[in-house]
Amino acid sequence: MSLFGPDYASIENLLEHHLPLPQAENDTAVAIPNTQEPGYSLVYRNKFSQNQLYATLHPSLSTLHEIFEYAVATYGNERCLGKRLFNNTEANAFDAFYTWQSFNEIAERKKNLGAGIIYAVQNNVFRKSLEGTDRDFIVALFSANTVEWALTDLACQSYSITNTALYPSLGPDTSAFILETTNCPMVVCSSDKLQYLIELKRLHGLPYLANLVLQTPVEGLRWNQLLSDARSAGIELSTLEELELLGKQNPIAYIPPIPETIYTISFTSGTTGLPKGVTVTHCQAGSHVTFAKSMGYKVKRGTALCFLPLAHIYQRCTIILCYISGDATGFPQSGSPLTLVDDMRALQPTILCSVPRVYTKMESAIKALTINGEDGFSKTVSTHIIKKRMQWMEKSKYHGSHFLYDNLLTKKLRTLLGLNKAVYVISGSAPISPETQKFFKAALNLGFTNGYGMTETASGICCTFPFEDDYTSSGPVGITCEVRLRDVPEMGYTANDEGGPRGELLMRGPLIFSGYYKNDEETAKAFDKDGWFLSGDIAYIDNVHGRIHIVDRVKNFFKLAQGEYVTPEKIENQYLSSCSFINQLYVHGDSLETYLVAVVGFEPSIMSRFIKQHFDITELDPAKLTQLLKEKRIKKRLVQEMNAHVAEFGLQGYEKVHNVHCEVEPLTLERDVVTPTMKIKRQICRKFFSGTLLKLYTEGSLIKDSRL
Repeated sequence: MSLFGPDYASIENLLEHHLPLPQAENDTAVAIPNTQEPGYSLVYRNKFSQNQLYATLHPSLSTLHEIFEYAVATYGNERCLGKRLFNNTEANAFDAFYTWQSFNEIAERKKNLGAGIIYAVQNNVFRKSLEGTDRDFIVALFSANTVEWALTDLACQSYSITNTALYPSLGPDTSAFILETTNCPMVVCSSDKLQYLIELKRLHGLPYLANLVLQTPVEGLRWNQLLSDARSAGIELSTLEELELLGKQNPIAYIPPIPETIYTISFTSGTTGLPKGVTVTHCQAGSHVTFAKSMGYKVKRGTALCFLPLAHIYQRCTIILCYISGDATGFPQSGSPLTLVDDMRALQPTILCSVPRVYTKMESAIKALTINGEDGFSKTVSTHIIKKRMQWMEKSKYHGSHFLYDNLLTKKLRTLLGLNKAVYVISGSAPISPETQKFFKAALNLGFTNGYGMTETASGICCTFPFEDDYTSSGPVGITCEVRLRDVPEMGYTANDEGGPRGELLMRGPLIFSGYYKNDEETAKAFDKDGWFLSGDIAYIDNVHGRIHIVDRVKNFFKLAQGEYVTPEKIENQYLSSCSFINQLYVHGDSLETYLVAVVGFEPSIMSRFIKQHFDITELDPAKLTQLLKEKRIKKRLVQEMNAHVAEFGLQGYEKVHNVHCEVEPLTLERDVVTPTMKIKRQICRKFFSGTLLKLYTEGSLIKDSRL
């Protein structure tokens, strides 16, 4: 069902004047009468979509190909995709500005590239079988976020080519599993991934893999060597530029997808086992656009930074949303968070989509410059301004600009971060602390939106509104989905709980996936008999506004020796949002012990400031800092400060950390202890840090005699 009928001839008028929907019409969810069954809550829908769910904005926007074609027809010569050129205006450096290609230019390139991809695969001299190399083949992408990544994605959309993505943290065995499972004949990659893929082909066979396409050219002797290496492995090597020329010389008309066509197979690394390939159709991805455009906040002709990995559905859906809105999308100089602020300063985004880990790091950095700063005057002024704004936010939904406060603090912080033109920021993929949201709003005078979704739901199903005072929920379910809760009595969650039903969140609607690729067993486990997708997340739906609050994870809890159950994720989020001197945390408990221990990550400059503040130490180099954090007296003070900072949350004594191990960055993708979206792989973490955790328990509680 489309949100607007075919009688709305002007889609541009629809988008400009009718979307987003008025907040009063969709800011709550309602229980649908007569839908409760034993062991379940009532079914909840957005109050705007009580009678029916919506999949598309308009009948003529039913696929991603149609969405981009609309964007080209509407925004033609306006900015579409851009990047900072290297070695252009300055030797061995990136430009301080972005160079852009228009919607028309990208449209021409993607048509040539799509035809070139088909021609190259079908005419490859190394292919051994027609199977997997007809027009139903799957293309893989393997690089950091680039214009070329997005261009290839667009080409696949217009020619009904399903794609998938690889990413570095998968490891060679998992990468080979994906390429073999999909019978993938072509990988479009960056030059730094080329040798890895050639060796992968040699090691694992991969009979269908016969084309490697470099996003950017490699010149000289190195190119000749790469050609030779690739051919010796049975691979034809080319560049994206060559494929575009090939497609221009051998044009093929578009092969438009239908809504049921599989757009992408997004392999989720998950927290255990081999990845599962989530099949995302054009209908599903389009449904996310419908959800986001109906719930969002209008920013006309905005600019967005494509920072989160395009290998994951969150960023993919975000860039599609930019297309239909006529927003310009800029790409980072690298995939590293170390250059994020530099890119934001050059781009000046109006909207920033990121994850809690990035926002908590930014929060810590801002606090170190303001309320926790060393300059007495600046600290006093910034503390007063931020506290005052928080007081205003408690009294009303949003206060807005203040001439004096903006000039004394807000504008300076925004300039420092490259957020001068930003209107609001969006957080997803993991829970984020209410305190972090409040601090961002107060310090930067920005809106803050928090959403919830999964790969299986083509990104978000619900979100809060940027300029309201809801900091604890993930907002009401959107107009493209319905939800209900299933009792989990072993964890104490039921549909009859006071304040609102609690239980496992179940979802159904046009944006829910239909199954895992070539994995009927896992697909069957993911749905109940009525077609509800089982999220594995524990939620409660409040009785006031029908909003979704994610509070736990099914089976993501453990029991301590005294019989108390502990939810580590909740505890980690509260420490991270409150303690500016730590930026990573893995909380661990043992059924034979009565207290928690933790692995702590820190930023050296901030931790150095903390130690100098609390101990008679003036000089600290990184090596000395690491050694100091092994000393019992230092760790004891650190733990005491951590627990003092979370006192306001009302954690029970058994929920507080008693001993810690400190490293600069203990939770890394290279160690395989977190997913690419920085969710902790608890079983692997427990195994990786087993020796460390045992030492912490052997050392004992550092605060057992202290009052918690």
